[in-house]
Amino acid sequence: MSLAIFDLDNTLLAGDSDYLWGQYLVEHGVVDREHYERENLRYYQAYEAGSLDIREFLRFQLRPLAEHAPETLYTWRADYLERFIRPIVLPAGQALLQQHRAQGHALMIITATNRFITGPIAELLGVEHLIATEPEMRDGRYTGGVVGTPCYREGKVLRLEAWLQEHRQPLDGGWFYSDSHNDIPLLERVAHPVAVDPDAALARHAQRRGWPVISLRTAP
Repeated sequence: MSLAIFDLDNTLLAGDSDYLWGQYLVEHGVVDREHYERENLRYYQAYEAGSLDIREFLRFQLRPLAEHAPETLYTWRADYLERFIRPIVLPAGQALLQQHRAQGHALMIITATNRFITGPIAELLGVEHLIATEPEMRDGRYTGGVVGTPCYREGKVLRLEAWLQEHRQPLDGGWFYSDSHNDIPLLERVAHPVAVDPDAALARHAQRRGWPVISLRTAP
């Protein structure tokens, strides 16, 4: 069975779920507005530039999970999903998922954004398989740490290879859809790489490599 793999942020969503979670926390006074907005923007710009220190970012991003009870976090997350995520789900992305589903392909989202945020989004999109950065839990609470390899850049390749080995699934004939030059290492590994509303660096790379370039920001 062929795998159809999708990046999440700015690919299937018209926005970045990680960044928007930070905005949600700011809006609700969970974190200091001035400090958090400044740092959240700084890390997002570093991600776009390809210079993000993923370990440093994760210490920043996961700290609020460690500071609040899971029950409170889950209540906030449900509200965030309805108010911040549902409005940015791209209809053309849903149509593309359905196209692969109808062809019998296994669907997967692979994302640097942590599973606390992306697990419910994958469910919302009806995508069975999710590889994401894994926040650590101990004794029923988040610690602010990470389990295993962060799912970022070459880490996506490592995490996917481990998943394929565990599930005895080949990558032959697979697709990968992404908007970001940070995903070039994984795009280079699949049979069918597709640049989706790509950033400038990925657009240039896709042109050199002759990869398809599509937009999901318009109706299918």
